[in-house]
Amino acid sequence: MMGRTVVTALAALFLALPSESEAQTPPRVRDAGPLVEARLEPGDLIRITVWRKPEFSGEFTVDASGAPRHPLYKQVPVVGMPIAEAERRLVQFLTSYEQNPQVVIEPLFRVTVGGEVNNPSLLALSRETTILQAIALAGGPTERGRLNKVRIVRGNEEIETDLTRADSEWARRRILSGDQVLVTRKRNYLTEIVTPFAAVVGAAAAVINITRK
Repeated sequence: MMGRTVVTALAALFLALPSESEAQTPPRVRDAGPLVEARLEPGDLIRITVWRKPEFSGEFTVDASGAPRHPLYKQVPVVGMPIAEAERRLVQFLTSYEQNPQVVIEPLFRVTVGGEVNNPSLLALSRETTILQAIALAGGPTERGRLNKVRIVRGNEEIETDLTRADSEWARRRILSGDQVLVTRKRNYLTEIVTPFAAVVGAAAAVINITRK
């Protein structure tokens, strides 16, 4: 009688599990929403290259005061404004030291990529980097990573999206400062559900057999 009960319970469990097609059905993709203008935040980097002026060139962290951490650039606040305006201010500042300075300015945004990626990291990335490229720069998804269910935390909002879809707008969206990208893990129904359930049923059967002796 007990053996029949165990078999029935396990059969019911397998019937309750989603089919392969159901398990692979991509989640509903949220609307990507309006485009947000890129802006520098404290902790970001600015890569400044001034031709023939190494003393003005390098990568500088934007500190809590809102300016690049440099003896001279600390006079130029760049946080919270559109990137084009931040670049204009830096070039204007340099004209005080160099006539018609030849300047290349590249903001680098702080982005966290974690979860099921090969190299979870806090990265400093070019503003041209897309969400999908950020995942690739963190080593790409692991064997258990799910690109069809990626969570993106941007500001006070959390988005869950499918980056494998050909029409995925989020896959092409550029990163913003402070983005957190989390690649979720594929579920293993055998190890997570069936094996623990079978162990419980087996233990229950053992207890019943002992009490019958």
